[in-house]
This record gives sequence, structure tokens and C-alpha cells, in this order.
Amino acid sequence: MSTILEKIAAIESEMARTQKNKATSAHLGLLKAKLAKLRRELISPKGGGGGTGEAGFEVAKTGDARVGFVGFPSVGKSTLLSNLAGVYSEVAAYEFTTLTTVPGCIKYKGAKIQLLDLPGIIEGAKDGKGRGRQVIAVARTCNLIFMVLDCLKPLGHKKLLEHELEGFGIRLNKKPPNIYYKRKDKGGINLNCMVPQSELDADLVKTILSEYKIHNADITLRYDATSDDLIDVIEGNRIYIPCIYLLNKIDQISIEELDVIYKIPHCVPISAHHHWNFDDLLELMWEYLKLVRIYTKPKGQLPDYNSPVVLHNERTSIEDFCNKLHRSIAKEFKYALVWGSSVKHQPQKVGIEHVLNDEDVVQIVKKV
Repeated sequence: MSTILEKIAAIESEMARTQKNKATSAHLGLLKAKLAKLRRELISPKGGGGGTGEAGFEVAKTGDARVGFVGFPSVGKSTLLSNLAGVYSEVAAYEFTTLTTVPGCIKYKGAKIQLLDLPGIIEGAKDGKGRGRQVIAVARTCNLIFMVLDCLKPLGHKKLLEHELEGFGIRLNKKPPNIYYKRKDKGGINLNCMVPQSELDADLVKTILSEYKIHNADITLRYDATSDDLIDVIEGNRIYIPCIYLLNKIDQISIEELDVIYKIPHCVPISAHHHWNFDDLLELMWEYLKLVRIYTKPKGQLPDYNSPVVLHNERTSIEDFCNKLHRSIAKEFKYALVWGSSVKHQPQKVGIEHVLNDEDVVQIVKKV
């Protein structure tokens, strides 16, 4: 392991020494590709993989979505979990109180949301320091990350944590690069640029691909991309997760400082200890999770508004709704009656392809 870490350190120091300009871009691109490959080896070592899932870290998925609390030790993650979910996660004034993943669950707008209090991350976690690798591996399975920061030193911590997560292939509040990439058996490297590129050119693309021993591929750049974007696409194991920055302990700062903090994007100031601003936090959590509630209506009865079927907003067809209820329903499906904003008439008869909106009411009619 130390040899990989030594190689990573050597490449990082060489990148820090190298001036960024047109002449060195190919060299830097090559170094970035080498770095990405080494990082992948660090996450999943060759041979006999699966040794990193230490007991007490992975927690069975329950509910409709999963939110992970990430942060340095002693920023108030455990207090927040205890006060949000009513789950006892050991709280104390010393660092590293939480040593395993502590799960909790809250019900919000009819959806069950699993909260995971992860042990504190330390600097160098992505390189295996502390138990950072296991912590970040669990963070990769979340639908949303709450990055808990101490509001007395928020931006420094934010930068360090983002760097640790980036090193593990987690991209926060970003969309996957709009790059088409397909390997071929022959024909060389075929590069198409739909917009002018400020960093990538044919030589740099070939240099990066040759580091991965790829000599035949089609690549289309649909926007002004960077070499990091191209490496992310080639690696193919990056995870794009929305993140909300929770600036905790606002009871220790002035109103003027609070006004400044409010301007940071994706951020909610809170006090976990005093239960301050939890409403804003839960509302933003709901917005970032992009969940859609669908109510069921049994024939001849009123809709059940207490326990909605919760879908993700990218998968809201009638078919997705049927599969969430039970796998067999889609096979016996004849048509559905829908009330709500996704239809023009109330009710309207729709097929299995129909896309539902939040708070629609659905009655499924099966084949006889």
C-alpha cells in the first residue's frame, strides 16, 4: 500500500511544481491520468478485493432515500442525528466519539429517509488514513450528503473534505461530463469537438488515452471540457451526489456573520444543539433528493394520503410505480386512472408509459 501512496505523493508534488501553460498541458494530463489510475487501485486493490468492508460500517438500506453525514470529528454530526431522528448516537466533547456508522430514520412528507452518522473523516482519509476509506465507501451509497461544518472555520474544512471525497471519485453538486466516449476495435482515435476547446486537443486526448492503453475510440466533446472531465468519463466509476453544507454551531456567531454565511451556495446554517433552522434544512433536503409522492386509490375507496409510494423524479412512469408496489402488477396491468397535475382530465385513463407528477393519485386496473 505504501508504494501506491508514495507514487501518488510523487505525482502530486510533480504536478504542484509544474507550471500550467500550453506547453505543459500534455504532461499534466498524463500525470492526472496516472494519478486517477493509482487512486482506483487504492479504492479497490487488485486481487482478493472486498477486504475494505470492515464490520460495523455498511448498513442495510431502508426507506426511500439515504442521507449520509460527512464531516471532521466534533462538528456536531451525532447531535444532529439525535435531534433529527431521535436516535441515540454517542455525543461527547472529545473527538472520534462515533466509531461506526449509526443509522437513523425520519419520516418527512410521507417519505421514509434513512440518515447515517458516519465516523469523522481526517485529512488524508482518501489515502487510507484513519478509517477514511470505509467511511467514504459508505458515503458513495448515499442519495444525498450532508457535509457538517463548524461555522467558525467553514470554508477551510469544506475545501479539505471536498478534496478527500473527490479523491474517492465522489463529485458533489456536479453533473456527469457531457462527453460521448466509446471504445472500438480499430480505426484509431476519432475526436469530434462540438464547441471550441480551451484545454483539450487531439494530442492531449491521445496522451491521456495511451496511459490507459486505449488506441481506438470515438470521443465527442459537447462542451468546453477539461482533462479531469475526460479522465472521469474513461474511469467510469465516478459518482455524482448532491450535497448540502450544514454550517453548525450558529449560536456562536453574530447576525452579521450569519448574513455572510447565507450567501454560500448549497448551504444551510443550523444549530444542532438548539434545534435551530431544522425546517429550512428538511425543506432543502426534500428539494435535493428530488422525490415524488404518488398516492394509491383502491377501487371504490378514498385515496390513501398517509402512506404514499415514493419514486425518484427520474423514474416516475406508471411502470415504475407498479414495480415499486409489486413486480407482478406490471404484468397484469390493463390501464390506470390518474387524478392530478400530470393529466388534463380528472380522472384520465392512461397507459403504462404515462409519466406521473408529485402528489398524483393512481388507481390501477388489472386484466381480468
